[in-house]
Amino acid sequence: MVGKFYSQIRDHEAVKALGPGLITGAADDDPSGIATYSQAGAQFGFNMLWTLVLTYPFMVGIQLVSARIGRVTGKGLAANIRRAYPPSLLYGIVLLLLVANIINIAADIAAMGEAMWLVVGRGSPHYYSLGFGFLCLTLQIFLPYRKYVHYLKWLTLGLLAYVATVFTINVPWGEVLHRTFSPHFTWNNDSVTLIVAVFGTTISPYLFFWQASHEVEEIRADHSAQALRKAPEDAAAHLKRIKIDTFIGMGFSNIVAFFIILTTASTLAVHGITNIQTSAQAAEALRPLAGEFAFVLFALGIIGTGMLAVPVLAGSSAYAVTESFRWPNGLDLKALQAREFYAIISLATIGGMLLNFTPIDPIKALFWSALINGVISVPIMAVMLLLACESSIMGDFTLSKRHRIIGWVGVAVMLVAVVAMFATM
Repeated sequence: MVGKFYSQIRDHEAVKALGPGLITGAADDDPSGIATYSQAGAQFGFNMLWTLVLTYPFMVGIQLVSARIGRVTGKGLAANIRRAYPPSLLYGIVLLLLVANIINIAADIAAMGEAMWLVVGRGSPHYYSLGFGFLCLTLQIFLPYRKYVHYLKWLTLGLLAYVATVFTINVPWGEVLHRTFSPHFTWNNDSVTLIVAVFGTTISPYLFFWQASHEVEEIRADHSAQALRKAPEDAAAHLKRIKIDTFIGMGFSNIVAFFIILTTASTLAVHGITNIQTSAQAAEALRPLAGEFAFVLFALGIIGTGMLAVPVLAGSSAYAVTESFRWPNGLDLKALQAREFYAIISLATIGGMLLNFTPIDPIKALFWSALINGVISVPIMAVMLLLACESSIMGDFTLSKRHRIIGWVGVAVMLVAVVAMFATM
């Protein structure tokens, strides 16, 4: 009975449409992102919920551009940037992306180890972190793409822990609705910095590279498929699938982030706990306020999102570097067929693991990671929009006027966020 029900869900047309967009959106709610959203709820209560409403259309818009570039050209984002712009621009962007991703991996792996330690109550967070890091690395290297992406898709369900947590606590839904669309707080250094952090966490460069490259992976995995420039007759079906996938994936991401802010605002903020630095600290703070069940759900969600996000962070780094140098890449290839690709995945993951054994404070490092992501997201978004409007690259599939407007407004919003970040430092 259970197997039949599972098969029906798996084979449903709407579920089949989900893939790169869903995984990309879910990976955005990684443990370091959870920490940012938890701090937003703890420090400002319900008054930061509006940020998730505002970022949704821009997040959808830029990820649609990313997916469209990958599917139309059959090449990843870095490969297309290499075709159209000087190598110095590409190498600078990729280097900053690599640094930011390794720091993010370190913070995520550390959070997973701490969460496991909190749930189990014994052992060492460092050893748990090492175990999770090596598990993520092993799955990426030894699982074929189709099987791997299948597991990633179902792993996104772990994020529902944050939706479930809300229904274990008391939430004043009338006030939530009011504060979402009519927030009240003082515009000062703290509030502006946190708004910038939420924007930077929600719209991150590694997501651009990942979704574009996974559209390319989808083409490679289907021997009958081709890039849309070579097979325009397939465009209607694939662009519709990309739209559904991205709208649902980014919606899922923002809804989960909304519920994380809602949970911490309903518990930590009302009890005067306003300083949260890690996702594990947020889970621990919930225990005496919301009960053991809410604590366990929150902590297990950290582990689930980390298992999803670490491969995306490491994989996006590998795609960006290998495409820059025209090296073989792809999770559909075996390790010996794409040595450089898997070497970069290994170095990024192991580098993140080792960072937790250095004197470097991962929380302070996350600040610099967010700063780098915020800075490089603006030129990358601008370059993506220019690429997507270039007929020599996109053929007949350049962006519509409406999509261009949404994209450039998103760039402007992120630019304002970056300027505000520097202004409040």
